[in-house]
Amino acid sequence: MSRVLIITGEASGDLHGANLAKALKALAPDVSVIGVGGGRMREAGVDLVPGIPQVDVIGMVGPTGVRAVARRILTLRRLLQREPLDLVVLIDQPGLNFHFARIAKRAGRRVVYYIAPQLWAWRPGRMRWMQRRVDHVVVILPFEAELYRRAGVPCTFVGHPLLDDMAPSYDREQIRAALGLPRDARVIGLLPGSRPGEVQAMLPLMLEAVRLLQRDCGPLRAVLAVAETVNEEDIKRLCVGAGLDVGLVTRDPNGVMAASDLILAASGTATLQAAIIGTPMVIVYKLPWIPYLLGRLLVRGVQSIGLANIVAGRAFIPELIQRQATPVRLAAEARRILEDSPYQEAMRAEMARVRTLLGTPGASARAAAVVLRQLRPAEARA
Repeated sequence: MSRVLIITGEASGDLHGANLAKALKALAPDVSVIGVGGGRMREAGVDLVPGIPQVDVIGMVGPTGVRAVARRILTLRRLLQREPLDLVVLIDQPGLNFHFARIAKRAGRRVVYYIAPQLWAWRPGRMRWMQRRVDHVVVILPFEAELYRRAGVPCTFVGHPLLDDMAPSYDREQIRAALGLPRDARVIGLLPGSRPGEVQAMLPLMLEAVRLLQRDCGPLRAVLAVAETVNEEDIKRLCVGAGLDVGLVTRDPNGVMAASDLILAASGTATLQAAIIGTPMVIVYKLPWIPYLLGRLLVRGVQSIGLANIVAGRAFIPELIQRQATPVRLAAEARRILEDSPYQEAMRAEMARVRTLLGTPGASARAAAVVLRQLRPAEARA
């Protein structure tokens, strides 16, 4: 029986890992799948590695957090070196997964990288690193395949796995009824991120923008998608402190997006989800200045931070970054979308084009087929 190890970090990786595991089991029931991930992978039937609930360092601070992460990394290193594994699948999270790829290759494992690191945006020289340590790259953005192939890295474009987890269309009235939202209300959806630090930085900014919109545009309802990786009580305290009545929704970000007239979103995968659903949005992001400046030094040749804008090849969704990320600017951009119908419809039309560019549903099954081909002996692959 072949054994595949899937390594994920953040919530989005857990989702993609779960969908990949389901597809693997459907195509090859005799393949054993073990993994590092969260609840979604467990629900998909993955045997999670004991003692490693995650290896993501986001939100783990102080000496205790550092020790916990170090223990998890060492445990996973030992597993990569000693366990009988036929293939290692790394999902996203290049900071740690680059390290695990090196350990896996030293141990003689085959390595597939799924949700490939965005080397086209930062440190393009790492392509040579990928050549040496990754046997095959599976990409989910349409322009990535040619970039990897040009660099001599074996690569397959499978489409975006978000399409596997989303309905072809959403009944807004039905979703609003389920969320307790009036059918004719103006609804603002808030997506402040999936990391505790992001939420602490973004949510107060978004809440103040909502307060300004309520003052200038009349009654509005706000609903917030709570990521599984953040503490809901912390979010409640921020909302109460802002003096706003905000509906909190867990485990249904797509519902929040579909129910909303407008979304205020922290930069990340959620912005692409919103574009696929077709809800107009404003993208906002703010970091402490030192990490931001370091990030700008690493990022080359990319003008936008929003994935939908990057796929479209132009910034059709407004982005407010750093100094621009103020409640007044955010409220002004949101008000323009709410009140300028031609502008709003043009944004929806470009979102529909982005959805087409992302391919068709079935990315997880196509990725699983690539993984299975990498499990075969070299002669069969050739």
